[in-house]
Amino acid sequence: MSDKTIIFFLVCFILLLLAAAGYQQFAFRKGIQAQLETIGRKLQDILESGSDEKVMAFTDNKVLMDLCGQINRVLLDRQKIKTDYRRQELHTKKMLANISHDIKTPLTVILGYLEIMRLEHAEDETLRKVEAKAKQVMELINQFFTLAKLEAGDMALELTKINIGELCRENILGFYELLLQKEFEVDLSIPEEKMFVLGERESIDRILNNLLSNAIRYGSDGKYIGLFLHEEAEYIHIDIADQGKGIGKAFSERVFDRLYTMEDSRSRQIQGNGLGLTIARNLAKQMGGDILLESEPDVRTVFTVKLKKICAAKMKEICKNYSRVLKN
Repeated sequence: MSDKTIIFFLVCFILLLLAAAGYQQFAFRKGIQAQLETIGRKLQDILESGSDEKVMAFTDNKVLMDLCGQINRVLLDRQKIKTDYRRQELHTKKMLANISHDIKTPLTVILGYLEIMRLEHAEDETLRKVEAKAKQVMELINQFFTLAKLEAGDMALELTKINIGELCRENILGFYELLLQKEFEVDLSIPEEKMFVLGERESIDRILNNLLSNAIRYGSDGKYIGLFLHEEAEYIHIDIADQGKGIGKAFSERVFDRLYTMEDSRSRQIQGNGLGLTIARNLAKQMGGDILLESEPDVRTVFTVKLKKICAAKMKEICKNYSRVLKN
């Protein structure tokens, strides 16, 4: 065999070795990349779902194993922070409920003395103003107390079968004199046939009263109020509409937040304390429903109360299931 042939085979052998080494390095890098992509997808799933899972990597690569270990340490810290936050939030809600209850007792006594003094000095305008302000404080404390109990899970509602059409008529009639006085156009659509929801009468009364009073207060520019009752497969909807200044998109996502009051879309003179809608939505959710909002400023604002529709045949079964959920 000639020298040229030997050199040729040697060069081919070297090229084969280089190709094999290159392929091995390529496969190694591709395998590392695939494992990193798997780790990334798993981490994204954990973060989006909020689960307590950990990232696992089936590999002998020490760097990847160390990376997974560090990621899991961060996830453990995150889990601990979430647990501590939930515990602290529950503690705060219970503390607010207790404080609200403790304040109510002396305030009730003060109101009693103010009433006696007013009866004895009926002509005293200052005394009447003081009593009115004390009643406002009492109402605010009551709202704090209700919200704290709801959020702490200490307020179980006794759900029963409610004729929602009848309840809607009673609530709108309760505002009849005020609507007449303010010259509102009233638009009602309540079907004659009976429609039943699963709920707690006092809570639904409170929700409707809040939404109707808000529509009258904030929709006074439009001189219009509408109440529409309709149903779908699982829910009955109560739409309460006005044609006032409305609620811009910047505010619409936050109107149900605690203590949030709007400054631009609602007049400062008629702002509430920011608890009414929060309580209303909490009550609706406790009954398996919700409250939604759609608003086009200066055109139409609609709050929709969603409540679970029921039929007489399933009444016992549904009540039993909801009672079990509320206890848990």
